Amino acid sequence: MKKNFKSVLALACLFSMLLTTVSVQAQKATDPEKKLKELGITLKKPGKPMANFVSAVTVGKLVYLSGQGPLQDNGEFIRGKVGAEISFEEAQKAARLTGISLLAALKSEIGDLNKVKRIVKVLGMVNAVPEFDKHPFVINGFSDLMVEVFGENGRHARSAIGLGSLPMNIPVEIEMIVELK
Repeated sequence: MKKNFKSVLALACLFSMLLTTVSVQAQKATDPEKKLKELGITLKKPGKPMANFVSAVTVGKLVYLSGQGPLQDNGEFIRGKVGAEISFEEAQKAARLTGISLLAALKSEIGDLNKVKRIVKVLGMVNAVPEFDKHPFVINGFSDLMVEVFGENGRHARSAIGLGSLPMNIPVEIEMIVELK
């Protein structure tokens, strides 16, 4: 009988420690809206798509976001082919800027980025010369931003591919799938 009591007591202590750990982790959860302010990032209302599609579609707890490009504050897209008119560093910055455009489209769709459970899947496309082979490192400009904004919930599955061209000669286009709470 004493042996069973000690086992139950040990399990109760273990369970209590687990609950404390989960509680501490929940307190550490990133507030994406607050994090954007800390980073000095303002999300603008996205414009209408240029063709016959929508920027986001929500199905159940998943939000599918259409491809976005690097839209600057002046309303113009960054343009150019990576490895020709655009350097590797400029392409990474374009990928980060594309992430900001995607966050704006996401917020427009769901209202509050705190509704995001996690970034699930990303497809990054890089408009590059045939010899360029650092596509994943360009798209890291986007991925790093998602982790900055959402913490570990910003880590995602990802593909990064090179293409011979993208619409309007933008250097980067990215689409993503997001899970809601």
